[in-house]
Amino acid sequence: MPYILVLYASRHGSTEALAMNFAEGIETVQGMSALVRTVAPIGAEYNPKISDIPDTGALYCTVEDFANACGLALGSPGRFGNMATELKFFLEQTTTQWISGSLIGKPATVFTSTTTVHGGQESTLLSMMNPLFHHGMMVMSVPYSEPRLHAQTGGGSPYGVSHVSGPNHTPIDNETALLARNQGKRLAQLALRLNHD
Repeated sequence: MPYILVLYASRHGSTEALAMNFAEGIETVQGMSALVRTVAPIGAEYNPKISDIPDTGALYCTVEDFANACGLALGSPGRFGNMATELKFFLEQTTTQWISGSLIGKPATVFTSTTTVHGGQESTLLSMMNPLFHHGMMVMSVPYSEPRLHAQTGGGSPYGVSHVSGPNHTPIDNETALLARNQGKRLAQLALRLNHD
């Protein structure tokens, strides 16, 4: 079955929670499945002993998972207004797919969670879009027809679904969860239409 890759980095669980809601939304679309993957941690020094399989959570993404997806939901916590290093490192391994054009014309969307309201959410979302544009992907916004976009006071953006976790890592609320599920559904619907053309 064709799938949407839900690829994320998460340190405290908020971005992972958004990813799971994206996957739920994707799975509501008949004929499309969600493949949830994360990225391997990166330390100050290279550690070749990192296991190929994490102790908990989603499996680590492979370049093949990335290349064969019909669409992509890409998520990261904000790191000084940028995507997390681990995610950027993974994307930098996809040069072969960039050269071959395997992702050209496929839809994508981005999401983030930050600790503070002014934690650079929109610049983090934009930083994730840059490599997707280079891959020739079609980046989807969150449309203003989405009523939950207007209801958010601590997150939500036309650039992508977002959440403010605060210093205590507050879980995502129901409105944000629904926003992520709806965006996942829209992404899957578009990917399915494009996959049939």
